[in-house]
Amino acid sequence: MSPARTDHDARRHDVSEAVWRVLAEHGFAGLTLRAVAAAMGASTGLVTHYFAGKHELIAHALDILETRTRQRPRLEAPAATGLPALRTHLLDILPLTPDGVAMNRIWVGSWDVALSDPALFAAQATRYERIRAVLRTAIEDAQRLGELPARADARRLATTALSFTHGLVVQALFAPERFPPEHQIELVDDFLATLAAEPDHGRPTDPPV
Repeated sequence: MSPARTDHDARRHDVSEAVWRVLAEHGFAGLTLRAVAAAMGASTGLVTHYFAGKHELIAHALDILETRTRQRPRLEAPAATGLPALRTHLLDILPLTPDGVAMNRIWVGSWDVALSDPALFAAQATRYERIRAVLRTAIEDAQRLGELPARADARRLATTALSFTHGLVVQALFAPERFPPEHQIELVDDFLATLAAEPDHGRPTDPPV
C-alpha cells in the first residue's frame, strides 16, 4: 500500500472518529460539517473533501452507528439457535448498559432525520428489514425445535417481537427509573413465555387434491 493511500485511510479514520464524537455528544441535530471540523481541530474544507454536504455526512454517521452497534460488547454470549437465540437478539437491542443507552439515544434521534429524507428513509427501512430477517430465522428455528407454535406466522412474530422491543426501548429511555435493566430483561422473558404458550393445533396440512 502506498504512503499516500495509508495517509488517506488514516485521515478518513480520524474524520469518522470525529463524526462519532459529535454524534455522541450532540446527536444528529448538532452534526454539521463545521462541528466535525472543530472536533478534529481542522478546517471545514478538509471535512468537505470527504463529504459533499450534510446529507453524505448523516449517511456516513448512520453507517458508523450501525457498525458500532453491531460490534459493541454484548450482555451475554450469543446463543446458538432457537428461542435462546431470539432472546439474545432482543436483549442486544435494549438499553441495558450505559453503552446501550447511548447507542439507543442516538438511534432514536436518527428517526426524525431519516423520516424527512427519502434516501435515508430507504436505508433505514432496509436496516430494519435485516433485523426482522434475523429475528425470523431464530423464530423459525424455535418452531422446528418445538419451542414456539409451529403454525404461527414467523414473519408476523418477528414484526411483533421487534415492535415490542422498540417500544420497550423508548419507555426505558424516557423512564429509566421505572425500566432498569433487570426489569427490561424480565419483560422480554415474559414476552417470550407468552409466545411459547400460544396454543398450537399442529402444523398446517396440505389442502385436499
